[in-house]
This record gives sequence, structure tokens and C-alpha cells, in this order.
Amino acid sequence: MQKSIFITGASSGLGKATAKLFQSKGWRVFATMRNPENETELTHLDNVTVLRLDVTNPSQIESAIHQVLHNHDIDVVVNNAGYGLVGVLEALSDEQITRQLNTNLLGVIRVTQAFTPFFRQRRKGMFINITSMFGLIGYPTCSIYSATKFAIDGFSESLAYELAQFDIQMKIIAPGGIQTDFAGRSLDGATHPAYQTLIDKVSEGYSEERISQFSTATQIASVIYEAATDQKNQLRYIAGADANQLYQERLVGGSEKQVQQLLQAFTQ
Repeated sequence: MQKSIFITGASSGLGKATAKLFQSKGWRVFATMRNPENETELTHLDNVTVLRLDVTNPSQIESAIHQVLHNHDIDVVVNNAGYGLVGVLEALSDEQITRQLNTNLLGVIRVTQAFTPFFRQRRKGMFINITSMFGLIGYPTCSIYSATKFAIDGFSESLAYELAQFDIQMKIIAPGGIQTDFAGRSLDGATHPAYQTLIDKVSEGYSEERISQFSTATQIASVIYEAATDQKNQLRYIAGADANQLYQERLVGGSEKQVQQLLQAFTQ
């Protein structure tokens, strides 16, 4: 029996790679995005339906999900929509902070809440929430972005306990760096002269050479596919060599040791 997946933020990068991978594996895909009229690739694939969905718009979430569930069963929901906000806290406007929280965190909560009654009544379903390496480990110039991703991690773990009684699974994918246009189209930011030395040090980690070593979107999508199909009762999937290295350092040496190492690296 053909399975179905609902993906937010599918217009580019990881969302689009995930849609294409699941479609190639025989799934029916509902790929949502803010501007479906601009989509030229997914619309030509069999078993892919492209839908309008802005996760900051509660009424749009309700209508899109109602439209899908009226005619189809959904087996997996991937909460992927989001973008990066880079900059020291002092430089960020309240509008930038609010938009980041509204998209990256409240969007995930809204979509999850909308699908939960359907999964509960079926006593079946899976949520896969995309966090980040920076949802497990803090990093300079990423305070608000990390706040949203740490929050999704805690939200997901807590909800996993609530939903287990209904045989609904919750999974978290925490990718490291991805070779996508995330650093361009999907990025907001601000700078501040008092922090320029720190900003320059952080920027070294996003050089062309470093970015070329990041995972591809397709490689991270394969971890999402693994989580959706491995039938494991596993909550977190760390995706990418860089994320696994940092997370192992934290698990083995402890969080405090890693914090002190990062403090030293960015204050020397």
C-alpha cells in the first residue's frame, strides 16, 4: 500500500531533496511551500502534489491540512520549514526575532497540533521535526536560531511521551551544515561593530572550503528516509559528519567541557 508524506518548506534545499527522495521510493508526496506558483520541478513528478502553505499563517495551515486529509491519509509529517538568523543579539531587531520564532518554532507547533487529532484517531502516524546541530549545541551569532531549534528538540521529546499511547511516533533530525542556498536565500542577519572580531572568527567556519565539506541536502534527506522507514523506536538522528563529531564530543566529554573549549576558541 502506497504511503504518503506531508513536507513543509519544500521549495528548495532539504525540503525539496526530501520530496524528491520519497517520491523516488514510491511514496505519495504533499510538498508545501509559500509560493507554489514559482515551483517548476516538483510539479512535473508523478505522485507529487504541490500546495500553498505559509507556516506563519494559522488559517492557511488549517485549510491546507484539511484539504489533504479530506481525500488522503498521511503517514508521515516532516516539519522542515525554517530559515537561519545569524547575528549577535544586540544587533537584531524585535521584528527579526519575532519572525524567526514565528517561522521556525511556532510553525512547527501549529502544523503538529493540526495533524495530531488525525493521527490519534487512526492510532498511527509519525512526526519528523528538523532541528539542527545548533539545536543541541549553542554557537555564537546563532542565539535566536538556536533558541528555536533547542525549543523544537524539547517540544518534540515532551510530545513523544504524550503521543506514544496512541502509537504516534516523534522523531528529530539534527543536521550539521548543508550545501544548500540556506546561506543565501534562507538567511537573515545583522552585524555590530563591537563584535567584529568574534563575527570574523565565526565567518571562518563558513568559508567556501568549509561549506564544500558539508553534507549535501540529499545525504540529509536519506537520514530522514531512514528515520521514516527503519521501524526503530528512536527519537534523535544526528545527520552529517560535523554534527556527529560535535555531538559525540558533548556526549563523551560532557557539555561543560565542550562549552569551555568553545569559549576558549572564540575569546582568544
